[in-house]
Amino acid sequence: MVSTENALDIAIDGTGYFQVLRPDNTIGYSRDGSFKLSNEGLLVTANGYRLQPEITIPSDAQTITIGADGTVSVQRFGTSVPSTIGNIQIATFVNPAGLQAAGENMYLENGASGAPQLLTPTQSGAGKLVQGTLEASNVNVVEEMVNMIETQRAYEVNSKAISAADQMLKFVNQNL
Repeated sequence: MVSTENALDIAIDGTGYFQVLRPDNTIGYSRDGSFKLSNEGLLVTANGYRLQPEITIPSDAQTITIGADGTVSVQRFGTSVPSTIGNIQIATFVNPAGLQAAGENMYLENGASGAPQLLTPTQSGAGKLVQGTLEASNVNVVEEMVNMIETQRAYEVNSKAISAADQMLKFVNQNL
């Protein structure tokens, strides 16, 4: 996880996906928690897709707090007591590897993944939410580049070995 200190950045520490409403009115599932505010004050993804269930942040909100259990609270200007405005739910799947990739950091439910189970974060095996952080890529670029170079070198060596064997067989075939 990478700390961003942005109040609307949320990482899921554990299993689960955020639910977002796609333009075709289907629900997509994503672990991309870099949310923004729309013109209407709704939490949306970087592509403008609405988080489900919808969370509306009041225009007079001074601070936004998102608890590990998904509780969204705001403290309004002129008040000292925060008020709860909604709850973020997490969707889990029996077989998350079966989700269908839909692009834009989004997955779709299908028969292989099973139906989503909507859970409150931190309960029934769902991950907890961590405000002010984002989930980083699990790919180490340097390591992958080294692996690619090693594979390329191995291919070159095998190619040269095949070429040398071919030339030897050609020589034997022509001279015997």
